[in-house]
Amino acid sequence: MSQEKVLIIIGDAAETLDTMYPFYRLIEAGFKPVVAAPEKRKYQMVMHEVKPGWTITKEWEGYTIDAEVSFSEINPEEYAGIMFSGGRAPEYIRYDEDLVRVTRHFFDAGKPIASVCHGVEIPAYADCVRDRRMATVPKCKFDLEVCGGIFVNEACVIDGNLISGRTFHDNGHYLGPWIKLLEEARANKGTPVKA
Repeated sequence: MSQEKVLIIIGDAAETLDTMYPFYRLIEAGFKPVVAAPEKRKYQMVMHEVKPGWTITKEWEGYTIDAEVSFSEINPEEYAGIMFSGGRAPEYIRYDEDLVRVTRHFFDAGKPIASVCHGVEIPAYADCVRDRRMATVPKCKFDLEVCGGIFVNEACVIDGNLISGRTFHDNGHYLGPWIKLLEEARANKGTPVKA
């Protein structure tokens, strides 16, 4: 039996832990993570942390990761779920028309969606967050609210098929419920989760 595929959306400067933790959790749960980006190539991830005495985030280079598929090549019907990684990547990839198309599919179809940190900028730009409750890093609260979403400052926010966390510090809180949604959808042969 072939593994169901799940998209992880990245670009250069995607946050390392926001990306790698769900990548390996999906494998553990019997899914095939598929890293998607503007084009098929190697991407540089970063690590982010607010250091003592700093008021903004400090950034270091993290690991690299290969994108298996470009946004333009994605047929969203082939995927069980999607995860929007954080870091600085969402700031520039959100304008990609194919990514907008793919994002809207998952919201419209009610498939399991995860978002962390700056990942919110993608569904916000795609006009998918209106009246939806989401966690995100507090500095992205404006991006969410200006697009009609509802900011919730919690480690895990569940709003139907949409599961979100604030930063990589919340990985242990929001990823499990998202994986559970994917497993339930697989058991129910892809019956959409009601939003």
